Amino acid sequence: MKAAVWYGKKDIRVEERELPKIGSNEIKINVAWAGICGSDLHEYSHGPIQIPVEKEDPLTGKKAPLTLGHEFAGVVEEVGDKVTRYKKGDRVTVNPSITYGVKEDHLDIYDGYAAVGLHTDGAFADQVIVDEKSVYSVPDHLSLEDGALIEPMAVGVQAMKEVNLTIGQTVAVVGAGPIGLLTIIAAKAAGASKIIALDLSETRLQKAKELGATHIINSGEQDPVTAVKEIVPDGVDATFEVAGIEATFNQAVKMTGLRGIVNVVSIFAKPILFNPLNLTQSGVKITSTYAYEPITFQQTIDMMANGQLKPQGIVTGRIELDDIVEAGFEVLSNDKAQAKILVGISKEK
Repeated sequence: MKAAVWYGKKDIRVEERELPKIGSNEIKINVAWAGICGSDLHEYSHGPIQIPVEKEDPLTGKKAPLTLGHEFAGVVEEVGDKVTRYKKGDRVTVNPSITYGVKEDHLDIYDGYAAVGLHTDGAFADQVIVDEKSVYSVPDHLSLEDGALIEPMAVGVQAMKEVNLTIGQTVAVVGAGPIGLLTIIAAKAAGASKIIALDLSETRLQKAKELGATHIINSGEQDPVTAVKEIVPDGVDATFEVAGIEATFNQAVKMTGLRGIVNVVSIFAKPILFNPLNLTQSGVKITSTYAYEPITFQQTIDMMANGQLKPQGIVTGRIELDDIVEAGFEVLSNDKAQAKILVGISKEK
């Protein structure tokens, strides 16, 4: 089968690979659509960040070279002899999270986290094999292209849960890339009264406004903290840092109101400096969102199915697997007008 395989920084190769035989509890999926994530882009531009290189990941037993791709949907091709919930022909998506932990009958997403497509082979390929427990049905009235947006949309939904956002509160989203846009969509669904989007790209800011931002700020033209406090004088209730650089992190803390909360949703490619006194003098708390609980993943599916969440507007391009480097990773690296690029593999509906 054809697959886009990560060998190192700026080294992704589309090549032929063999799939192993599926295990008793595993499912083979024909991939229809797969999205390029910011995590994938970080591995391409700056990696290895998460991908295991020197030794096998303790959870998956795999290391590079690995097939990327963890936002995807497709059709079941084959099931193991102990699989009970799915059969050939079912339309499915996958929660790529892999973890050791079970806490209070729920999967603990921070106990030894790994992911399909980062720590083991993923879905930038004709086919992928995953454990049955990771598989979720795609409702009939959602397309498989929609199904490829479920995973990143779940990040935004989990982000709202991490800050305990309630109806009427105010938020700032620093960084209007794909996950920033999905965070805006989730904040709107959660009932935020003011949603302030900040970015350097006017194109991204206009997209943010289309998707639910009530206010937009170009951080290159105005001081971000001052501009936010002109809208919400006491600072916002919650700020989502989705840019992943030192300056935006420090701005996020300062634009948040007393006893508010900053949620780090981005992946930082390198360490940063910040002054903890900015926290101790304000009571601002810091939390993070990396993945999502299984219940959040299912709730995201349900909310997309009933129209409460509409992430389809973040898609700015559709490409072929053969073109994933030049038309995908390179375009996303250089064109900030781009948001989510989907890779069409079988392109089944």
